[in-house]
Amino acid sequence: MTMHIGIVGVSPEGAALCYQQLFRHAAILLEPHLHPTVSVHNIPLAQYIDAVRRDDWVQVGTYLSDSAKRLASIGAEFCFSPDNAIQHAVQLAKTNSPIPWLKMTDAVASRIIEDQRQTVGVIGTRYVTTGSAYQTGLGIKGIKLVRPNDEDTDLLDNIIFSELVYGIIEEESREAMLAVIRRLCDRGCEGIILGNSEAPLLITPENCDVPLYNASDIMAEHALKYAINTHKNAS
Repeated sequence: MTMHIGIVGVSPEGAALCYQQLFRHAAILLEPHLHPTVSVHNIPLAQYIDAVRRDDWVQVGTYLSDSAKRLASIGAEFCFSPDNAIQHAVQLAKTNSPIPWLKMTDAVASRIIEDQRQTVGVIGTRYVTTGSAYQTGLGIKGIKLVRPNDEDTDLLDNIIFSELVYGIIEEESREAMLAVIRRLCDRGCEGIILGNSEAPLLITPENCDVPLYNASDIMAEHALKYAINTHKNAS
């Protein structure tokens, strides 16, 4: 069985982590060393940030679609992005994509429903915590999403854009992010979505006793299972 998975990278650190996550799930779900082919294509992060700051989601969708076309040209059978902020534009990217797109927010919602949780918090950039991607995706399935307060939103945004996207890990920032999570739990959250692909650099089950939904890791497992099932159905 061969499979070719495409990763549309946005943040380099986030894409690199997701690449590792895919192969760690492959080690569990597939025979030893039976790894999928995985290709990554990215457009410079600055171009995405500029488009999002202009609220130009059509342009974001075009960037995503361009990456999907590049991945398709070298044999990728489907693609996804582990970046949370751009999930809002995946629907736009699908319209001009030669290969199927998987949406991370759908995979995360399914996992939360499996765990029978009704109220969850989310940490991530301002575009994630105040945007509609998770609010809509979870809301239509009956899950209440709690976002950080304005002060914590600013704090998370600063940690992510000034440190985590560069792979910088500061203990002070880890403690600050854990404090944000505790405040979300004080507001009734039964679990926390790590809605930032670099967040696992700071927050892990080993240092946080709250149930975590690592969106990038959930997406990696979902993508691998999708590939396995697709090939089983085709054979």
